[in-house]
Amino acid sequence: MALWDRLRDSAQTMQTQLQAKKNELKSGAFRDASMAMCALVAAADGQVDPSERQRVASLIATNDVLRNFDSDDLQRRFNDYLSKLTTDFSFGKVSLMQTVGKVHKKPTEARAVIQIGIVIGGADGDFDKTEQALVREVCFAVGIDPAEFDL
Repeated sequence: MALWDRLRDSAQTMQTQLQAKKNELKSGAFRDASMAMCALVAAADGQVDPSERQRVASLIATNDVLRNFDSDDLQRRFNDYLSKLTTDFSFGKVSLMQTVGKVHKKPTEARAVIQIGIVIGGADGDFDKTEQALVREVCFAVGIDPAEFDL
């Protein structure tokens, strides 16, 4: 099976898993961590393309789990997090990693945040090495073995 096929299948499986946990994923910490993860993945290579913004906007609009939250609020949070990264990537990354780290003691939320990162990273058909490294780093920040996600 080609890498893209495995990635697509994995993203679909993760989306199904997220939907199964929808009722457990309603906290403010999960909301903030998921948008921080989206911003981190979108800016992983040091720049944010309009297509990456569009992928996140699409995720916000169509993802059943994220429908637990107001879409305008999610978009605003995502844009605020991106602004932190584009102003000073290193400092912004530290701040966003702290935001993501708030789900550390909630394994269901932590795994869901990782899954959202993988779904966003693979949305363009290329979950590149930079995005994978960032998601792996987030795994360590929330206390989850990256091998659980084949990272």
